[in-house]
Amino acid sequence: MLLAIDIGNSNVVFGLFDKDKLIDMWRVHTVVNKTSDEYEAIFRTFLASRNIKIDSISRVVISSVVPSLNFAMRNMIGNLFGVDPLVIAPKIYNKLPIEIRNPYQIGSDLVANATMVSECYDGGSIVVDMGTALTCLAVDGRGKILGVTICPGLKTAMSALSQKTAQLPHVNIEAPPSVLGTNTVHAIQAGVVLGYKGLIASLVNDMKKEIGDDNLNVIATGGLSVVMYPLLKDVFTEREPDLTLKGIRIIGELVLGK
Repeated sequence: MLLAIDIGNSNVVFGLFDKDKLIDMWRVHTVVNKTSDEYEAIFRTFLASRNIKIDSISRVVISSVVPSLNFAMRNMIGNLFGVDPLVIAPKIYNKLPIEIRNPYQIGSDLVANATMVSECYDGGSIVVDMGTALTCLAVDGRGKILGVTICPGLKTAMSALSQKTAQLPHVNIEAPPSVLGTNTVHAIQAGVVLGYKGLIASLVNDMKKEIGDDNLNVIATGGLSVVMYPLLKDVFTEREPDLTLKGIRIIGELVLGK
């Protein structure tokens, strides 16, 4: 089996694949000062709880946007599975079915997203990934990355609002009953959640206009896509919550073989 690891700014997500099927997934908070031994203990617990044998995992692929965690994670993989993981980086991009203009200025998570839509979707695509940062990635039908937008994610915006103001609390990220907030919680939710609804719709619309294609696949992914997708069904063509993990798996198979 193949283990895909997505090291993000907020969470590390582990996805276990049997061929092309995602059979299990675990998520832990990203903690940069954790040692490889600590991550190994956590992961051993995950495997034991699912009755998964360590020797059933023969390949490991890592996407990381947190370089300070790479050493600990590679050590953990080596100690636990006895393999050297494939780390998604510019040196392997020439083996992928995508074209990257600035390979040292794009996150490996975006590379995984681009690879996934290039391999699995017909025509061009826009991937809206809702994590710590909210990114909109445009890829044409030949796999060329046309461009990316990056802005603070919903949680990041919500946290900044509560941290930088004296009287505004941190509230749950969910749609309010109305854009007309009648209390503090609903007012913040209206501003952030419904504000981001407009932001996403505007960015996608502007991308379509500049690309000159109104029939692009528009795919929602990332943890908060569960909140935003229902609000933007007229914008998104579908939601694929595990798109990045699946892209990591595909990269592993393209580089290492099936």
